[in-house]
Amino acid sequence: MPVKIRLQRHGKKGKPFYWIVAADVRSKRDGKYLEKLGIYNPNTNPATIDLNVDGAVQWLQNGAQPTDTAKAILSYKGALLKNHLAGGVRKGALTEEQAEAKFTAWLEEKAGKVGSKTDGLAKAQAEAKAKALEAEKAANEARVAAAAPVVEEEVAEEVVAEETATEEAPAAEAEAPKEEE
Repeated sequence: MPVKIRLQRHGKKGKPFYWIVAADVRSKRDGKYLEKLGIYNPNTNPATIDLNVDGAVQWLQNGAQPTDTAKAILSYKGALLKNHLAGGVRKGALTEEQAEAKFTAWLEEKAGKVGSKTDGLAKAQAEAKAKALEAEKAANEARVAAAAPVVEEEVAEEVVAEETATEEAPAAEAEAPKEEE
């Protein structure tokens, strides 16, 4: 029975979420699988990948063939490297301790790269937020400055209108009794 390590789609429309599974090649994409090896969420930045490396290596050693995307994920998480090092141990080129030391050194280096990318993304997001806040403050100040002269003109017009109304009111009262006589 030929086995593939492939992605099984889950999630909703437009928001895919994948399980990394070992499945028979004849089964459907989202159908029956032999073992769930991990998850892959491409909706986050950086993408979230949780993989059982030892289980993936075991399937690779038993002859499972990864699809192109699954191969990229296995490479990213170090499963292919661990499989390669295990082959070197079987051939006698490395000892188990040397292989484990190389793999842990690679994992630490990879974690540093991912951490720096995460820090860079957080810094860029904070800068974008600060820039948006400054732009909003500038827009608010411009709006207040544009509204201030209009308010002063309206106040001046109201004062002039009140003065003319008070001047016309006594004259109208004085003329009204004359009409009655």
